[in-house]
Amino acid sequence: MQNYKTHWENIYETKTESDLSWSQPYPHTSVDFINLFKLPKTSSVIDIGGGDSHLVDALLELGYSDISVLDISAKSIQRAKSRLGEKAAAITWIEKDIVDFVPERKYDFWHDRAAFHFLTTEIQITKYLAIAKQSIKPSGHLVLGTFSDKGPTKCSGLEIRQYTEASMSVLFAKDFTRIKCIKETHTTPFNTQQNFVFCSFQRTTIPIL
Repeated sequence: MQNYKTHWENIYETKTESDLSWSQPYPHTSVDFINLFKLPKTSSVIDIGGGDSHLVDALLELGYSDISVLDISAKSIQRAKSRLGEKAAAITWIEKDIVDFVPERKYDFWHDRAAFHFLTTEIQITKYLAIAKQSIKPSGHLVLGTFSDKGPTKCSGLEIRQYTEASMSVLFAKDFTRIKCIKETHTTPFNTQQNFVFCSFQRTTIPIL
């Protein structure tokens, strides 16, 4: 069985930010969704697989103060802490595989860019859905970005699961209402292109049968 933690610790130990295809200096699409929802600055936000993503930097710049970042890799979290310096103390850092995450609170906004698509088995996906449902407040929001059906089939040496707007929407339909989906072409640090699909959802207050 693949040891995912060892894999990701090795990735962040041996590669710089410019070596990682998903790296982006500013998360424009993610911030656009945050602005779309007009999230109050007091909103609780969690970034899944955030690692050394720059979303946390953008959230701090926008004035958000209740921010959590979850990542399986201690090294990725340490890189983000080093980059942020003293600002890192304001963030709740969670070193955990998302499928093993036991939330101690609920969140207003759940963000995941390029973590969910690494879950390729039905067991992993079912666990993720249950954890997201448990973690997000009624009427809270979820934004998910994955490789689309026109995107890569592997990333960092691992198989991924591609999604379309339709297939992603079906997965979350029981407990979430879809709001908006978009396609994004991401230019990597080495000037190749990856096609993503992003969908946003709102947690339903009454289960959809």
